[in-house]
Amino acid sequence: MLEIKGLNTYYGHIHALKGIDLQIASGEIVSLIGSNGAGKSTTVNSIMGLVPAQRGKIIFENDDITNQPTHLIARKKIGFSPEGREVFPALTVKENLRLGAYPRKDKKATEAAYERIYDLFPRLKERITQTAGTLSGGEQQMLAIGRALMNDPKLLLLDEPSLGLAPNFVQMIFELIQSINKQGVTILLIEQNANMALAISDRAYVLETGRVSMSGDAKQLANDPRVKKAYLGLG
Repeated sequence: MLEIKGLNTYYGHIHALKGIDLQIASGEIVSLIGSNGAGKSTTVNSIMGLVPAQRGKIIFENDDITNQPTHLIARKKIGFSPEGREVFPALTVKENLRLGAYPRKDKKATEAAYERIYDLFPRLKERITQTAGTLSGGEQQMLAIGRALMNDPKLLLLDEPSLGLAPNFVQMIFELIQSINKQGVTILLIEQNANMALAISDRAYVLETGRVSMSGDAKQLANDPRVKKAYLGLG
């Protein structure tokens, strides 16, 4: 479904991504783990066209989307929940969700999308008229993911969905990620909580200073002594 070939990305003179290769097949949950500054968020921002790629290609369903405008990438059914959630605090829950459906022209499909989100996130349905800025961190994360799902994406990019959340919300978010995947959505998960990310993923990539240092079956990586020592706090 998604293939990244030799991707090089810079922030000014900083070489953030140094020729990474990555593949995601339809139906998978694939995790990207690594320490702060490894290039995880830069990878998803490059996919979404938010940070320009200097070299390399990003192919989605055989279509070269490298450096295409972000709104056009979203129309190709790629959803994105950014790090820090980035909800619109002065808008209501329903208004935030509506912004995620902007590419849709069919009103019935949009209404069906609301119901799907409310089924996944009952808390959001209870708070549809509440402004997003008054929600808890966990509820804002649900809203960010719900907004990304409003356009019925084939591929969902989740950047640090558990960041800063209370433990009960972390568990809930990871269970919801699995539920979304079971509904047929392919997921690329960027996550500091490597232990839980590897537990729910099919495959994973380890990024170190802008390069893929390891990749493979998620369960095998979770048992690799190098991963245990560096990212799981074991060994």
